[in-house]
Amino acid sequence: MEITYRTENGYLLPNLYAAEPLPLSKYGRLRRSYLREYCEGIYTGLLLSGRLDAHLQETDQQAREMLERLIGQMFRQQNVDERLKASDPLCWTGRMNNIKAAAEEIILRDLIYA
Repeated sequence: MEITYRTENGYLLPNLYAAEPLPLSKYGRLRRSYLREYCEGIYTGLLLSGRLDAHLQETDQQAREMLERLIGQMFRQQNVDERLKASDPLCWTGRMNNIKAAAEEIILRDLIYA
């Protein structure tokens, strides 16, 4: 790795730039809060080694993929489809909300707070 320098006030300072972390969705932010509050050792270790952002991004991606997969599975199991949406939109909305809440609860328990 080659480091370049610039001169300021007679001192050579390295040209170091921090990479901009990608924005996190709610799952990445929840994981960061959980680690900071309840797993200080893990949080500090990841932070000091420079792997915290990568860990949060990976957890965030896994959570979103898991949410999609779980919602799809629950749709098929509970026979929630476009026919139900057309015939009884209020029932469809209620089932959709229940499915999403159940999927998020599984993700929080198994991935975020594990």
